[in-house]
Amino acid sequence: MSVDLAHLVAVRTRHPEAVAEAAARRRRRPLLRAPATGRERPDRHGRLMIVAADHPARGALAVGDRPLAMANRLDLLERLCLALSRPGVDGVLATADILDDLLLLGALEEKVVMGSMNRGGLAGAAFELDDRFTGPRPEDLARLRFDAGKLLLRIDPGDPGSLTTLHSAARAIDAMAAYRLPVFVEPFLCRRDPDGRLRNDLGADAVTTAIAIASGLAGTSAYTWLKVPVTDDPDAMARVMETSTLPAVLLGGEVGRDQDATYEKWRKALHLPTVQGLVVGRSLLYPPDDDVAAAVDTAVGLL
Repeated sequence: MSVDLAHLVAVRTRHPEAVAEAAARRRRRPLLRAPATGRERPDRHGRLMIVAADHPARGALAVGDRPLAMANRLDLLERLCLALSRPGVDGVLATADILDDLLLLGALEEKVVMGSMNRGGLAGAAFELDDRFTGPRPEDLARLRFDAGKLLLRIDPGDPGSLTTLHSAARAIDAMAAYRLPVFVEPFLCRRDPDGRLRNDLGADAVTTAIAIASGLAGTSAYTWLKVPVTDDPDAMARVMETSTLPAVLLGGEVGRDQDATYEKWRKALHLPTVQGLVVGRSLLYPPDDDVAAAVDTAVGLL
């Protein structure tokens, strides 16, 4: 899909209130739709298929061996519009700047719109685990009639910044529940390498512990969903997902060369009772062969 960048910039420059106007008239839909019977409706699989594009606001612009792949906003928007146009894609997860662009482009009609709430833990920063809420607030999501929020919860027992994030996450979940808005919590246990680089622990025990911590946050879990990785040992996912009764979606993770193996891990995990769908970003928007439509269609087929 081609995006008219000049027109988009002109609207932003001369008519900034157009964002709120587009949000007010946007046609909404339920978070989950009832599945269609038979295979004739790939858009009605009864689960969530969300495309994620919230990486740039955290300074995470790399995809594979391309260090600035996500820095070209026009290219990213065109990839997003193409992905959102494919049958079976339910919506998008992004920060306000990208969601505002998509609103102005008319790409969010009857889509689930999820705001990415904490992007303050910039990639590679010394304060990365003090992950402040620098994105949309619960009141912003409610005002713009968006459908959900997402927060990242990385916990390193050796980093005091994790406690600030943990406390802030709990209060954000409380605020989202007050608006009756679902919030997707993405928990990790992590550690720093000797060179200072932060690594998420995808071992089964670590993911189990992260899920247990995230599930217990805030005054109610009524509106809390989990966004979880497939573990290093995909055969352990059944045991891992027994940790909580909260509904969950799988996150896509890094772009890999062996996409077939990645799809197979997702397919197995999608059979587990609490798993309600996929939230995938770079793996679909920047696949190794650069065929966005084919990558998206394959992921939808897993549902």
